[in-house]
Amino acid sequence: MKTLSTGTLAACGRAGFALALAALFSLLLAACGGSGTTPYTGTGAALRPLPAEFSTRKAVAYSPYRTAVNVAGLAAENIPEANIKQDLELLQKAGFGLIRLFDSSDKVAKATLQVIFKYAIDIKVQLGVYVQSGDEAFNQAEIARGVALARQYRDIVLAVSVGNETMVSWSFNRIAPSTMAGYLAQVRGQVTQPVTTDDNYAFWASAPNAITDVVDFAALHTYPELDTVFDPDLWDWQQKSVPVANRATAMMDGAIKEARRQYALARAHLDARGLSAMPIIIGETGWNAVDVGALRFRAHPVNQKMYLDRLAAWAAEGRAGNGPKAIFYFEAFDEPWKQGDDKWGLFNVQREARYAIQELGTCGITWVCEPGSYTAASAIYYADAVANAAVAEAKYTLYSEAAAGASELVPTGLRWDAFDGITAAFPEVSSTAAPNDGTKSIEITPNPAVYGWGLLYQSPTATTANLSGYAAAGTLNFSIRTTYPGKIEIGISSDTVNRDGAEAFLQIANGQYGYCNNGSWCTVSIPLKDFAAANPKLDLSLVLSRFIIADRFDKTGNFQRSGLPKIWIDGIYWAK
Repeated sequence: MKTLSTGTLAACGRAGFALALAALFSLLLAACGGSGTTPYTGTGAALRPLPAEFSTRKAVAYSPYRTAVNVAGLAAENIPEANIKQDLELLQKAGFGLIRLFDSSDKVAKATLQVIFKYAIDIKVQLGVYVQSGDEAFNQAEIARGVALARQYRDIVLAVSVGNETMVSWSFNRIAPSTMAGYLAQVRGQVTQPVTTDDNYAFWASAPNAITDVVDFAALHTYPELDTVFDPDLWDWQQKSVPVANRATAMMDGAIKEARRQYALARAHLDARGLSAMPIIIGETGWNAVDVGALRFRAHPVNQKMYLDRLAAWAAEGRAGNGPKAIFYFEAFDEPWKQGDDKWGLFNVQREARYAIQELGTCGITWVCEPGSYTAASAIYYADAVANAAVAEAKYTLYSEAAAGASELVPTGLRWDAFDGITAAFPEVSSTAAPNDGTKSIEITPNPAVYGWGLLYQSPTATTANLSGYAAAGTLNFSIRTTYPGKIEIGISSDTVNRDGAEAFLQIANGQYGYCNNGSWCTVSIPLKDFAAANPKLDLSLVLSRFIIADRFDKTGNFQRSGLPKIWIDGIYWAK
């Protein structure tokens, strides 16, 4: 699965920048089990059948992390036994009896298996063995841990999956099929459970003999929602030809249709190679309950439920023999450390049940429910862009204590948002202010993710401003005080006619547009024409982020990525 960040495509999971612990999770609703063995074509080896529990237990991907807000925080987070026990009991209440773990670490996998065993919790496990490209010492230690756990907890561990999205073309943790085949054979030779590797559908639709000869089943990942971002033409998510009243349903029907199509490609590939007896499960699929960036008109609690319901129907077909033998939903609980790849959970990080599963229990009795009142009619869907009336005033002021002039508009309902919610702190302070602009300013403390940091001033409801009247000769102006090293980015963003959005950033250095980083206040004035030149798709009649300050390290070339100095900004306005 690929990942997103607020205001920019960033990296937090599988595509883009490399973060540790890839992979995302799953929900199992079916499977065929059976007895006996079926020979591999051309090898003489035997497929180990999926355990019967794969057909009787709903399953979901599970990770216990709660407090870590980035990759660095994972190692430091303490995971009490009581937290794992609470999580597993919540999943049981939601009807889940099978979880997927993504590694064989002591901290997560061993601890989870110990809780299941100690408290006799009726949950089974598909165990992961997480392997890393180019780190053979780590991989051998991880394999040893996985084998030991699969043997020790033989009655709990139903299957073992080695690797996660390592062979698909866009994998950040790329491992050659020949190398992965060796790991798979090594694990399979030491455990009795069926063994697989989890990967994207595009890999399984062309999987080589090296892999299919050493697995017992295929674990396929399909993410129609994310495909709308990374491959927008893959399927028609917008459904423009459908009446607005039916568009949400049409989109979600289209999403499950696309998931089925991706499964069918892999099934056809295996069948054509004489592997019709090899089961396929959907190892990961899910839908965001909250838009963490670039998923407007798609991510919503009701749409998440609509996708989950459609998966359940597809899984029922699989149990009847026409479709995947299991469907794993991604994921059980939100994990803030994933930043722009978060908000997939059926429960949020506070362990509150989301709308998708609330009807499986009683709010306030079975579990605490996430705030928000929804009905099926609350589902979101694509809508054409409609520009508001153009701002006629000569000045459009975003942040200032100076008294508004006769031809000045100060918009309301806007707020500051950090990229990924946590990459910058931004309190209003009275310790310093720009000359002739009161006594307060916004104090920015960067808290970079691996890709950088950023701060946007925008509408929380994506309400746009028609600032087309500023296009001809307008400027974006602000005061700034900092000793920030190197370049900094200033940007704006807009909606577009086709609703895919447009961002325009300028990387400015000391001396450009009046910018200085000598610790004194200076005034910056940037012609809006320069933003339009940076991205011709920018539409000033549909402005979303009225002001962005950021540092995406791959854009600025900055080398200092920790201990960055504070930045104060003040007197922010557009002028004609």
